[in-house]
Amino acid sequence: MNARASYASDPLLSRGRQYFEVLGETRGPRTVFQRDRDRIVHSISFRRLRHKTQVFVAPDGDHFRVRLTHSLEVAQIARTMARALGLDEDLTEALALAHDIGHPPFGHAGEDALQAAMADTGGFDHNGNTLRAVMTIDSPYPRYPGLNLSWEALEGLAKHNGPVGRAGWALAEADAAFPLELTSHASLEAQVAAIADDIAYDNHDIDDGLRAGLLDRDALMTLPFVARRWDEVRRRYPDVAEPRLMPELVRQQIGAMVNDVLVATRARIAEYRIATVDDVRGAGVTLAGFSDAMQADERALKRFMYSELYHHPLQLAVAEQATRVVAGLFAAYSNDSSLLPEGWRARLTGNEPGRSRHIGDFIAGMTDRFAIKSYRAIVGPIDLPDGF
Repeated sequence: MNARASYASDPLLSRGRQYFEVLGETRGPRTVFQRDRDRIVHSISFRRLRHKTQVFVAPDGDHFRVRLTHSLEVAQIARTMARALGLDEDLTEALALAHDIGHPPFGHAGEDALQAAMADTGGFDHNGNTLRAVMTIDSPYPRYPGLNLSWEALEGLAKHNGPVGRAGWALAEADAAFPLELTSHASLEAQVAAIADDIAYDNHDIDDGLRAGLLDRDALMTLPFVARRWDEVRRRYPDVAEPRLMPELVRQQIGAMVNDVLVATRARIAEYRIATVDDVRGAGVTLAGFSDAMQADERALKRFMYSELYHHPLQLAVAEQATRVVAGLFAAYSNDSSLLPEGWRARLTGNEPGRSRHIGDFIAGMTDRFAIKSYRAIVGPIDLPDGF
């Protein structure tokens, strides 16, 4: 293991947790960041990710990714980079594992539907909902709400994509309860987790898209970055059938992106004379990321993926139906609160915006398949497959 860098987050210097914990109640010889990671792994919110959309709605194919497997892959990439940079691996892993906890069913289609349904009561944002889930909703402990994660973990979840200029209501409530300095950059651990997310879905979605038959390999090769990696793979394995080489192409692309991030990040750390974690937060720029050249290649890849996969006609048709499910459920629960489960109904306030936000909390926590099942039970039939 590399020595801890001076600019790494140090668990011994953590700013602590929102709610005080008696030292004797902690279990095992773990740092504060190790306990953060373990609390996330053991949470209900994390378990639900196994049935939430990554690319395909409610996939029944055993080889397609879901939010859970995506999060595990992000954590692996992030931890590798954290180790190379001398960062705290446990905090990095915790942030990578938790970064998608706030997503509602059906991915961005579900988020858009909740945003529209809650437009008059503050709207919906999956990043703010992540903070809401770990600070309020998912409450397995007897003395306090939420998972009581460390300040550094909450800060990283709030700001892993950069400073927050205008916080939505959920993130603003979290910040009011435990101030997270939203206008500064987050730790390098959070920045590494964020770029690992980009690397993972850029490349693993290619794998899933090809497997599903929605991506065309020849079209993919029009991207110079991909074509260069493919030529390298073909030269290295000239006698291997091309279908067997596609996983190797994905691995090569991930490796190229990871190495680029490490070189570019070290260069920025040197350029901005970063020596402490406070220097990281006060640098005024994102330090962990691609070089300019790789950033251009990655943006071209993203444009291709949106055009050819995420906005594929079949995907858009399913997204339209998924939007109907979320909108229909929100309307049904709003019109008749007796449809809510007893525990959720008991905590429902009669006043707005609390009423709509509570209903939004319930729907956001649903898995794809539970949302489909609930819609069919309380609203009616829906032409949406149980699996891809």
